[in-house]
Amino acid sequence: MTVKLNASTLATLNRNVAVPQYDPSQLTSGIVHFGVGAFHRAHQAMYLDRLLNTGAGSEWAICGVGLLPGDARMRDVFAAQDNLYTLVTRSPEGHSEACVIGAIREYLYAPDSPEAVLEKLADPATKIVSLTITEGGYGTNNATGEFDPSTPELQHDLTEGAVPRTVFGFITEGLRRRRERGLLPFTVMSCDNMQGNGHVTARAFISFARLKNPELAEWISQGVAFPNSMVDRITPVTTPQIQQDVADQYGIDDAWPVVAESFTQWVLEDTFTLGRPPLEQVGVQLVQDVEPYELMKLRLLNATHQAMGQLGLLAGYTYAHEVCQDPVFVDFLLGYMIDEATPTLHPVPGVDIAAYREQLIARFASTAIQDTLARLVVDGSERIPKFLLPVVRERLAAGGSVNRSALVVAAWSRYIAAAHEGHYPALVDPRAESITGGAVRDVQHPGAFLELQDIFGDLAQNARFREAYLTARNTLDSHGALGAIQVMVQQHAAAPVQPLSPAFTSPKTATNLPDAGQSKPVHEETP
Repeated sequence: MTVKLNASTLATLNRNVAVPQYDPSQLTSGIVHFGVGAFHRAHQAMYLDRLLNTGAGSEWAICGVGLLPGDARMRDVFAAQDNLYTLVTRSPEGHSEACVIGAIREYLYAPDSPEAVLEKLADPATKIVSLTITEGGYGTNNATGEFDPSTPELQHDLTEGAVPRTVFGFITEGLRRRRERGLLPFTVMSCDNMQGNGHVTARAFISFARLKNPELAEWISQGVAFPNSMVDRITPVTTPQIQQDVADQYGIDDAWPVVAESFTQWVLEDTFTLGRPPLEQVGVQLVQDVEPYELMKLRLLNATHQAMGQLGLLAGYTYAHEVCQDPVFVDFLLGYMIDEATPTLHPVPGVDIAAYREQLIARFASTAIQDTLARLVVDGSERIPKFLLPVVRERLAAGGSVNRSALVVAAWSRYIAAAHEGHYPALVDPRAESITGGAVRDVQHPGAFLELQDIFGDLAQNARFREAYLTARNTLDSHGALGAIQVMVQQHAAAPVQPLSPAFTSPKTATNLPDAGQSKPVHEETP
């Protein structure tokens, strides 16, 4: 028997489900959050729930905001469940725990009432506006790092008197109202996976405001804090099976639960305009310099996710844990982390990088999470330039090897072409048309993929990278994904390349791809 989740049923839930030790209806929203996806609910909202359960932080509850058409479902689910949801965490050993999160006090769907969102932003109680809008949500050109306001939605929001549609329009107008009313500005806190995400956010929002109102832009520049942060928790897309598991294991009828790994980390720059919740009481690391932590995470975890996703799909795998059950694939991933990524990192206070790499492999290998490779390759044109290509540039400048990174880029091109050929579902990517064109040209003219200026910038003119890419492309086409990985591992082991074993000459190759029967990637932010 299951119990439909809402405020009136909390007391009737199974005793093995942790429930809020506070009254959610008595909270005040001090944080407005744009992008209430699975990751936000498994991470930032979870930390606020932990804090609220200590008896502190009642003025720091969350008001979620949805902007996209798909967010209408979140509005309806939250309305039916009194803004409550179930979070299930699973360890690599398979141990799971469930809790009900009540930290999201309210939810506003902006298309229903833009004015309600604007007034919430202008409310004196709002002290932080946080974001998980994906790496591609900041309007930044990946090659130049500059803000690009050319999209129709941004152009609309730049029109005098326009009702906002984008996060830029809403936040800028909210800040304008605060300035007009003599209120101090709130903090804008990005929790997306970008190096210097606070700096990127500041550049983007101030650039937008400057186009809209130069005086307001100067006020924002002088008064708004944009802290950097590093966030980490693997959170797969919620599937019907997850919903059924929550019902079967915990007796909860939850229309949109969240499942995440047991590991979690949040490193946050301690720079805020109007104060902050005492997050250090619940495990958040408040630091003065986030960069060492974020480089470690972006270049080891996130870039390795891209290697697993692109090559793993070409190899015929579906889940991350399947990749990490293949010892040769693991050797390749660790080789990338050790030889290419780690030399670009700074010392990280209190962290053993070698142990962190091994821990990542164990996390990826967890069968409890069921994280799909299809999720990892969503928005590749935003993720690879931010996670992997900075490693390539630094290794080229230092004279180091980029062979493994080049194989990942070659696999990305081959995967895009294969999706175009119908072997995989259509790409979920803001640049799907342009990168598909580049990948298709690359089939007949190897190296053409690197000419995508907004992705690779000047890397196309780098002779070492081009040579590494063409070699990887040829090996991939000749031996398939698993064979290319084996060749790479053997070469870097300084051993002669042996004939491919039967395990690596299976039909799972780049020239004999799996049927296009895999589930369609779902757009969710990657931790």
